[in-house]
Amino acid sequence: MIETISSWLVEQNISLDYLPLVGTSIIVLLCGISYYITKHQLLVMINKIVAHSKNTWDDVLLEHHVFSRIALLTPFLFLWFLTPHFIDAESLLGHFLLTLAKIAISFQVARCIDALLNVVKSLYKRTARERYLPLNATIQVIKLIVYLVASILAISYILGKSPLYLLSGLGALTAVLLLVFQDTIKGLVASIQISANKMVAPGDWIELPKYGADGDVLEIGLNTVKVKNFDNTITTVPTYALISGSFRNWRGMMNSGGRRIKRSVIIDVASIKFYNDDDLTKLSHINLLRPYLDKKKIEISDACIATGIEPTDVINSRQLTNIGTFRAYLEAYLKQHPKIHDKMTCMVRQLASSESGVPLELYCFSNDKNWVNYEAIQADIFDHIFAMAPLFGLRIFQHPTGYDWHSNKK
Repeated sequence: MIETISSWLVEQNISLDYLPLVGTSIIVLLCGISYYITKHQLLVMINKIVAHSKNTWDDVLLEHHVFSRIALLTPFLFLWFLTPHFIDAESLLGHFLLTLAKIAISFQVARCIDALLNVVKSLYKRTARERYLPLNATIQVIKLIVYLVASILAISYILGKSPLYLLSGLGALTAVLLLVFQDTIKGLVASIQISANKMVAPGDWIELPKYGADGDVLEIGLNTVKVKNFDNTITTVPTYALISGSFRNWRGMMNSGGRRIKRSVIIDVASIKFYNDDDLTKLSHINLLRPYLDKKKIEISDACIATGIEPTDVINSRQLTNIGTFRAYLEAYLKQHPKIHDKMTCMVRQLASSESGVPLELYCFSNDKNWVNYEAIQADIFDHIFAMAPLFGLRIFQHPTGYDWHSNKK
């Protein structure tokens, strides 16, 4: 082909010095035509076939631009194939174009493999039931290796040396490579440990106060974990931070079927007292409390008979207190509540008293795990507690406010 072009230039009385320019122009023109046909003819036909196909995997190939990246290989392959036919391969220009074509092909093949790996990851996310495989980190490692190989090939083409010659020199750079890729190495080890121990998976709700993360895990990468907070911000956390520090994973709560309510009210100690018969009579109309009162009356009566103590002897006989009766009422109230999980722990316990009073803590689980509904259930329960406490002669403790001081002056 070079001889044909040379003969044509001689016939046209054109200097042979223009031979490289003419050859380069023809190569560029043919590469451009090949790219146009591939992109605007072949790809359009492939897109139509995919659109009418019932398969889903070909849609994923199209979504991740696999076909378009393969199409971009065409002009580079033409450049590599045509250069020796139109330009002297031993010339500086020929050597430059061949080197350029080889480098472009190396990196474009790497980009095609990158797209195929993205397809694998996408198909895995759609079909896999097991979320704990470190596929994302593994794919990132493979991508890193692919681009590293492409870079080594590119350098070997530029230097005119064998890739094995460059690989043999990497042994001496091991320390440097370990320093450069230390985060990558730690992230890979961390992702393997996370998946092996099933510590966290995409979709889990986790809390990492140290990094300000409180939300759902979007992606566990080689170097970072992306967490979408509940205010729709994204927090990026180092992968190795999940194994080097502590974090809270709410997966167990989400899988258990209930969400814990653990909150207390503080009772003013000065309002605690024994009940007399009149007080118990006033409380007997509360349906939830009636079985408890009947049971306790029988127990107290039997105890008085056994010990020979008169029931009217308040000091020596057993008596009911308003705080104990209130605690029994709250337990009965929670156990019949339609939004409290009846198969999980449910109790009202008295904690150690403090300078503020005696805490009564509710420990139970709502059967609705939705955050908004959960907060509404919890608020309704404590609204009821605050309203019922005075009926039992109890005062909920709170620190004095300006209104209290103003009321006392009056």
